[in-house]
Amino acid sequence: MAGRTPPFAPFEWMIAWRYLRARRAEGGVSVMTWISLIGITLAVFALIATLSVRAGFRAEFVDTILGANAHVTVYSTPWTTESGQETRTVADFENFSNKLKQIPGVTQAAPLVKGQVLASHGSSSTGVEVYGIRLEDLRKIPRVGQSKDAYGDIDSFDRGIAIGSGVARDLGVTVGDKIKLISPDGAKTAFGTSPRVGAYEVVYVFSAGRWDIDQTRVYMPFAEAQSFFNRDGMADEIEVMVAEPEKVEDLITAIQTAGDERTLTWTWRDSAGSFLRALTIEDNVMFVILSVLVLIATMNIVSGLIMLVKNKGRDIGILRTMGLTEGSILRVFFICGASTGLIGTALGVLLGCLFAIYVDPIFSFVNYVSGGGVWDPSIRGIYALPAKLQWGDVLSAVLLSLGLSFIVTIFPARRAARMNPVEALRYE
Repeated sequence: MAGRTPPFAPFEWMIAWRYLRARRAEGGVSVMTWISLIGITLAVFALIATLSVRAGFRAEFVDTILGANAHVTVYSTPWTTESGQETRTVADFENFSNKLKQIPGVTQAAPLVKGQVLASHGSSSTGVEVYGIRLEDLRKIPRVGQSKDAYGDIDSFDRGIAIGSGVARDLGVTVGDKIKLISPDGAKTAFGTSPRVGAYEVVYVFSAGRWDIDQTRVYMPFAEAQSFFNRDGMADEIEVMVAEPEKVEDLITAIQTAGDERTLTWTWRDSAGSFLRALTIEDNVMFVILSVLVLIATMNIVSGLIMLVKNKGRDIGILRTMGLTEGSILRVFFICGASTGLIGTALGVLLGCLFAIYVDPIFSFVNYVSGGGVWDPSIRGIYALPAKLQWGDVLSAVLLSLGLSFIVTIFPARRAARMNPVEALRYE
């Protein structure tokens, strides 16, 4: 009859449950069980929390790149003008931009004029990078023309300039104030090149969500930028936006074909690829390190089960003489260890998911308790700690924890199953 007992029968669960909740005075190891449970919970929580923060950081970093910068920058190799000057500007930018817009997958092709200048207001000054762009093109930049934290009137862009929130903070200006832009590349005179100085009204202040962009970027009307930087009839480059930035390499051939032999391209992956590869390596290393923590936590199950098997030697002998098979004994102790791993994993997943969902208030509380300054955007690049809960990360944490818990449980359970009942009852 015993040989026909189905695996994981109700009586096996009943015995395992009695062993799990038995007090130490009764031969149980409830303290070790709690230690194992807490260890697995914290390890799984740490794994999910870390993976969610890393995924959130990557997503926010990529989103700020794609939302405020060109997906593909198109520029030219050096060439000589009719006056004998060497330049890298794009001469026929209107026709070139129209050709680029006709490429399937390209959503925007905007000519730009770029230059670095000194911005000043009162006694404050800071270095900025000026982007000369048309109003209709500025509107299409998600993190600038459609910024959630922007203020001012973007429709008034043609009579002023748009600046990043960091520039506004450094200069102490707001919408309606005027700032001076000073360029060393000014008008050429008999005595040399004199700096060009222009005063412009701030009509729009944006926040791209990226510290280095908000701290340095200024947008100026395209025609005004051409005059200010001596680019009459020319553009420095063409900013191309595509519908699927992750597949930008598929459009490079078409973009270069639309130009001539001097056309060069620089994608967002070229500029941020090394950083993204570093993030990928860091993600893999962190997963391995935290997996070791999960393994260490599950090893507590082994310690607890070995003590349980030792304390329950008499019970094992009695159960074997009553007709329980080795398989039944193995399953009883497997249930003891696996239940600890299962409950600890479930609690860890719950805590990890709650952390990812409520990361903002949690981080605000930590920042308040520590007195502020925990997160420096000038180092991290973004303004807050992001977290993105990905079910693939949660599933990998669950499979890792349960897999290790089940595997390490087998060894002490097999030891209990192979215990000789005569030896177990010899001294009883």
